[in-house]
Order: sequence, then C-alpha cells, then structure tokens
Amino acid sequence: MVFVRPVSMNDLDPLVRLAGKAGFGLTSLPADRDLLRKRIAGSERSFASQAEEPGGETYTFVMEDRGTGEVIGTSSIVSKVGGFEPFYAYKLGVAVHESKALNVHREIPMLELVTQHSGPCEIGGLFMDPERRGHGNGRLMSLCRFLFVAEHVHMFEPLVTAEMRGVADDSGRSPFWEALGKLFFGIEYPRADYLSMKDKKFIGELMPKHPIYVPLLPPEAQKVIGQVHKNTLPAMKLLLDEGFSDSGMVDIFDAGPILTCALDRIRTVKNSLRTHVESVVPDIDNGSMFMISNTAFDFRACTGPAEQNPEGGIRITESSACVLHIRAGDRVLLGTHRSDQHLEERSP
Repeated sequence: MVFVRPVSMNDLDPLVRLAGKAGFGLTSLPADRDLLRKRIAGSERSFASQAEEPGGETYTFVMEDRGTGEVIGTSSIVSKVGGFEPFYAYKLGVAVHESKALNVHREIPMLELVTQHSGPCEIGGLFMDPERRGHGNGRLMSLCRFLFVAEHVHMFEPLVTAEMRGVADDSGRSPFWEALGKLFFGIEYPRADYLSMKDKKFIGELMPKHPIYVPLLPPEAQKVIGQVHKNTLPAMKLLLDEGFSDSGMVDIFDAGPILTCALDRIRTVKNSLRTHVESVVPDIDNGSMFMISNTAFDFRACTGPAEQNPEGGIRITESSACVLHIRAGDRVLLGTHRSDQHLEERSP
C-alpha cells in the first residue's frame, strides 16, 4: 500500500535518488543535494507555520510505499508565487498590421513577457519513479494536493496555475530555447533551468523586454510553442479533467503550456466530502475506492475502499486508518478515485 505525507529531512537521500531519474526540465526536483535540503527545510517551515493567509509557502509531499518505506514520488504546491522572485511567462497575443493603401490586413502571433509580483497559487514538481507509475499512484500523488487545499482554502490564492513541461529531447535540448533564450542568455537550456532554481534574478536582467514575433522564429521552435513534453501528457490530461484550461501563456524557457483554474472550481476541491470515520474494519469487500485524507497539518492521504453509512460517516479499513493516523470518530476528507465517480453527501 502507498500513501502520501509531507516531506521531511529524512527523505533527503531518497529524493536525491529520485531526482536522478527525473531528467531535464523538472525544475522543482533538482538533482542537487543542497537545493533539495533547502526545499525540504522550506516545506517543513510551511507546514509548521499553519499560515492564516497565503504568503509564498511551499508544501511538498512524498509518496511512500508502506511495505518497504521507499519514497516513490513527490509533488508540491506553492500558496502564492511572486514577491521578491517574480513569476515570469510569455503571453500569447496577436499584433495587427494593416495598410489601407495596399489593402493588407495581417494578424501576427507574438509572445509578450509577463511579470507578476503577486501571482497565483501554483502546483508543480510532480514526479513518479518510472518503475512505480500506474495503479493510480500518479493520480493520487497529483490530486492529494487538492484535498489538502480543500481543507485549508484560506491558505491559498484563489487562482491556481500549473506550468507543464515543454518539449525537449533526452539530452535536454529545447527547440524553443535554442531559437530564443540561448540568444539572450548565452548558455544551454539545462544550465539555465538549473540556475533558475537557485535565483531568478538573472531572468529579469537578460530576458528580452519587447514582444517576440513568432513567425521570425525557426519552424522547429514555432511548432513546440504551447506543446507539452511526452512524459507530461498524462499529468496534463489529469489536470484538464479537474477543470484546468489553457491560460494563453507559456513557459519562458521551453514554451510549455501554463494551465489555470479557479481554486473553488477544481473538481476534487469542489466535490470533496467532509465526513467522519464511523468505524474501522479489517477489510471491506464491496466498498468503492476513494481518495481519503485526514484533516490535520500532519497530512496523510491514500487510496482505499470505503463504505458510506446511510446514517452518516464512513467505514474504512485498518490499513487505511493506520497510514492516515486516524481512528473511529476522526474527521476525514473523501475524494473521488475516478473522474466519472460521484460522492453522495449525507447528513452527519
């Protein structure tokens, strides 16, 4: 059985090993021990703060195999981006060029740099060990963040964004970066990606301030604007099913699409059911599978069978109760396990 919990400093070595399997382009999981140590410490501070409003806190989660203790996945959510390190993106727009004398009307697609100092909530850093993908693990690793948000809505900005990994080959070559970013930064894409983890100041110093006319870029670069990395397609589909949509913006490095959704319109947040554990039993034969989480800052989430009691509350298994650190009478949050699944709200 697998479950999700907040990252801790004990996870440093496992995360370093996991990061080694991530490849290029996953900025939130750098293969750098010191950076990962800082990120873990920042997440621990965020969970301990029990913030009353969004202030840039980063909450990082890991998935653990209960049987082996192995860390097999991770994901994060930032309560609010911006501040001292702005949120940068390219906004897709159109420049109209017209000449009445020549009877010419042209609409030219362009990219315009957007800088947000008080930005939205952002999810990111989703990565599963390639050997442990499937069986609903990636789905739980992604959507459990929304169960945490549903219980602590006041701690997050009302708009949520997700930067999808753009097109790059196995060596880290990005067609978009080769055509644009490299001209201004003078370094390779993997190097720029790594440096952006440590300090984003150089982005504001070197990024072109004027709009970029898309037709002036090589065809190879034009083709990948707004396209997602093949390994990220399942994650994007999952977010689209949750209610996310294209924001009309792309990442400044690899031109991957940026998705957005109002927090209260995210399917898991909107449809989650608050209830209590009526009883804990050894096994449930006919119960439906749900995402289940506790309601504590010592967050735990898993996928397991549950039965809704007609008179209120649910029954869960002993294994679920064990990993969630809960017992009969405790409050829980129930989320659907499939996109076509529905919860029936009952009176407590």
